[in-house]
Amino acid sequence: MTSIIVFLVLATLLFFGAYISKRRFGLLGLALTAGATLSTIWDYNASLLVSATGLVPSGPFTTAVTLGLIVLLPAVVLLFHGESYKSVIPRIIGSLMFTLLALAFLAHPLGLVLPLEGASADVYNWLNSNKSAIISIGVVLAVVDLFFTKPAALTSRGRKK
Repeated sequence: MTSIIVFLVLATLLFFGAYISKRRFGLLGLALTAGATLSTIWDYNASLLVSATGLVPSGPFTTAVTLGLIVLLPAVVLLFHGESYKSVIPRIIGSLMFTLLALAFLAHPLGLVLPLEGASADVYNWLNSNKSAIISIGVVLAVVDLFFTKPAALTSRGRKK
């Protein structure tokens, strides 16, 4: 039961973070991809670095939190910069896609620390078994979304208006 609450709270925070910021899915999705790439490169070393500070003990929880933060950090930074949606329906769709893509990238770190049993195991197994498809479709849709963003208007001197 605790795991399902963690999934729901995390999904709610991700959704409302993207929805309130009004940022387009394209840049946020690619930022999640960059974070996921960095987390696979820095997997072991980042956990050791965090443990070496002495603030938190070494273990699976520290590893999971470190990997999760590395995945989310580029997207969180971009929640405050970039193009935004103008209407509500695209905001909802973009926020849902961001949430699903983020949960797919966070499947591995979540699986390290959550006790998976019952309904939470079913949700995790579905997410983990469909992770490749979710990530593939999400990254393609993020790139497509970038094509729909209009570049900033430039003045005759080459500066933004």
